Amino acid sequence: MENQVRSWKEIRRVLLKAALLFLLLNVLFAWLFPLEPLGRLSVYNLLVSGRTRLPYGEDPAAAYNLSLHNVPAMLASHQVSAPKEADQFRVLLLGDSNTWGWLLPAEETLSAQLNGAGLMTGDGRPVSFYNLGYPIIALSKDLLLLDAAMAAEPDLIIWLVTLDAFRYDKQMTPPLVQHNAPRMQRLIREYDLTVEEDDEQFIIPRGLERTIVGQRRPLADWLRLQLLAVPWAATGIDQNIPDDYELRQSDFDTDISWAGYEVPVQLGEADLAFDLLAAGISRAGDVPVWIVNEPIFISEGTNSDRRYNAFYPRWAYDQYRELIAEAATARGWQYLDLWDRVPGTEFTDTAVHLTPAGTVQLAAAIEKRLAAEYNWASRE
Repeated sequence: MENQVRSWKEIRRVLLKAALLFLLLNVLFAWLFPLEPLGRLSVYNLLVSGRTRLPYGEDPAAAYNLSLHNVPAMLASHQVSAPKEADQFRVLLLGDSNTWGWLLPAEETLSAQLNGAGLMTGDGRPVSFYNLGYPIIALSKDLLLLDAAMAAEPDLIIWLVTLDAFRYDKQMTPPLVQHNAPRMQRLIREYDLTVEEDDEQFIIPRGLERTIVGQRRPLADWLRLQLLAVPWAATGIDQNIPDDYELRQSDFDTDISWAGYEVPVQLGEADLAFDLLAAGISRAGDVPVWIVNEPIFISEGTNSDRRYNAFYPRWAYDQYRELIAEAATARGWQYLDLWDRVPGTEFTDTAVHLTPAGTVQLAAAIEKRLAAEYNWASRE
C-alpha cells in the first residue's frame, strides 16, 4: 500500500513538473514570439530545391501546397532564397494570381516562360526570373513581399499591376497583410502611407494568443510546409487544376458601377493608391523597377460598350490608364502598358487570368521591351 501511495506521489510530481515546464515554455514563447525566426528554418534550398512560386493553396491533399502567413517561411521555401550566384542577374516578378499562375502548371507561368527565353545581359550574365506573384489583387500585399524580398539581392523588379490593385478599400483585405501587422505598420510609418497604422483589420496576437497554444495553427502550417517538401519535389504539383471551369464573363447587364461608384465620376491620383506604388519603388532603392499594366480581357459581348469585363467599366479603367501613365511620366517611373496585348480568347476564368498561350504572349512583350532597354540577348 505504501508503495502504491509513493507511486502516485511520484506521478503527481512528474505531472506537476510537466505542467510547470509547459507553462514556462508558453511564457517564453509568448515573450520571444519566435515565429519569424522559425520561419527562416527550412528544408527547401537545403534538402530539396526551392519552390518556383510562393506557397498558396487550400487543398494540400490534391496539391502539395498550402497558404500560410509567415513571410520568412514563404520566402525560405522559394528558390529565390538560394544563394545568389556571382554572375547571376536576378529579376523579381511581383503581381497577383495572374503572375503567380492561376490554372497554370508551374512550367507554364510567366516566370517560366521568361526563363525559357534564355536571356543574357550585355555583359554576359544569365538573367533569372523569380515568381513572387501572390493571389489577391492589392498593392499592399506586393509592397509587403517586395520589402522582404530585397534580401535576395535583386537586380531588377517587374511589378505587374491592374486597376483593382489601386483601390484603397482593397489594401487591408489580403490575409497576408492582416496577419503581418508589424511589417506593414513599419512600412506605413516609413513611407507615410494613406493606409491607417491602427486599422482594425490588422490581426495582432495579444496575451494568451501569443503562446504556443494560441499559435498552434501558424506552427502547424510551418511544419506542414516542411513536410510537403518531399512530395512536392517528387511531383512538382503545387496546384489542383480542374479539367473544366467556368469561363470569364463576356455578356453584361447595364451596370457600370465600380468600387462603390454607381455612376461615372472623375477620378484623380488621390483616389488610387499611388503612394503604395511609390513606396515600393523607393524601397527598391537603386534596383530598377518596371511597372507593367497587365493585360485584361476585353469583351465583345452584350453591353461591352459599357464594360471591358466583369471587373472594370470602361469609364473607370480608361481614367486609370491615363492616371498611371501621367504618374509614371511625372515621377520618372519605368512603365509598360500591355493592357490590350493579349486577345480575349486567351483568358480563362477571370478578366486577368491567362491561358498558356496568353502567358507566352505576355512574356514575349515584356522580353522584347527589356531586351531593347538593357541590351539583353538570347543565350542560344
